[in-house]
Amino acid sequence: MIAIEFVVIILCLLVGTRYGGMGLGLISGIGLFILAFVFGLAPGKPPVDVMLTILAVIGCAATLQSAGGLNVMMQFAERLLRKHPQHITLLAPFTTWMLTFLCGTGHVVYTMFPIIADIALKKGIRPERPMAVASVASQMAITASPVSVAVVSLVSILAAGHGVGQAWGILQILAVSVPASLAGVLIAALWSLRRGKDLADDAAFQAKIADPKQREYIYGGTETLLSQRFPPQAWWSTWIFFAAILVVVVLGSIPALRPAFEVKGTLQPLSMNLVIQMLMLIAGAVILITCKVNPAAISSSAVFKAGMVAIFSVFGVAWMSDTFFQAHLAELKMALEGVVKTHPWTYALVLFLVSKLVNSQAAALTAVAPMGLMLGVEPKMLLAFFPASYGYFVLPTYPSDLACIGFDRSGTTRIGRYILNHSFIVPGLIGVSSACVVSYLLVQTFL
Repeated sequence: MIAIEFVVIILCLLVGTRYGGMGLGLISGIGLFILAFVFGLAPGKPPVDVMLTILAVIGCAATLQSAGGLNVMMQFAERLLRKHPQHITLLAPFTTWMLTFLCGTGHVVYTMFPIIADIALKKGIRPERPMAVASVASQMAITASPVSVAVVSLVSILAAGHGVGQAWGILQILAVSVPASLAGVLIAALWSLRRGKDLADDAAFQAKIADPKQREYIYGGTETLLSQRFPPQAWWSTWIFFAAILVVVVLGSIPALRPAFEVKGTLQPLSMNLVIQMLMLIAGAVILITCKVNPAAISSSAVFKAGMVAIFSVFGVAWMSDTFFQAHLAELKMALEGVVKTHPWTYALVLFLVSKLVNSQAAALTAVAPMGLMLGVEPKMLLAFFPASYGYFVLPTYPSDLACIGFDRSGTTRIGRYILNHSFIVPGLIGVSSACVVSYLLVQTFL
């Protein structure tokens, strides 16, 4: 019966991914219904704390986008890239990494892709080199951002503790995940420097630009944000957002600054989940009031739409998976506890595969990490293998990868004949595996 129930979950995930994040959340409801009504499993608990925190972060980031703050950040990024075009393959991934780090979502970097492609072409560099690794880097940064859904989810899961070891706070998580993520991006970027043929030696590319119309399409037009002039409110919104992130990090690193309340007879500092929720709501409110934001524009922004899809995906997937794992915890512990304790890398492998199934780092974490804790995986091992939550580059179906392919007019960033041999697979594998190794070494050395 356990095997049949597990097959139901996998089928729901496989079918759901065909319809995107919303489809994943909706179809997970079918799986939950089958588990409860057909197999008689008591429904688990949806991750309400995580969802509310995501909602607060997305609300603030969407307000920032509506105020023009995201364009301010991207203009700075473009200025850096155009100042050093010969280093585009190294600078582009760190630029997209930083944008995601600051904003908590990889969906803010789409505007950078045509700019990266334009700079590479003008410099005679194969666009695939910087573009593919830039797309990968924008998603790897999610595990390093203090306001990302994935980091918030891990903070919440470790704070719950499940009675296993120490619950690591946001500062300890970032102290490991930031250098690990950066190391992974650097190694993937260094590999990308020599990938593929130079444009001058690429017979397929040269044949394409032999057609005057194709040449005009590939080399014509320049995508840029440099000519734009932003009102003072756009700049204010950026600094307000940065200030909120700084306060989150400070309060997370110094628990004594947070008010303490009695919980089960002991005084405990206010949960960082609630702190993040409060500060994101406050920052969004200050931006809304002081930066002349049209309230109607917030809910129609790209960040808000992407964030709501993420919430729905986490809601359905986590509720369905928690129902299964809670019902069979005793059996799973007996079968798997010894394996995951002696070979914690198996947890990383499961997290990586589930991430591909659900196309979300946060959804993968909320589905797999609590199970890992309950099976006896140490909290520090969850942190050590945090980078493995990014596995959805394996198939080129994620929106950022598809957008990257679409913006590369040269056609060098592409999906291969055999699907898996696409432009993102090798930099993704190099980046994630390197980040996991660095993260594991940092955890073993300092925690």
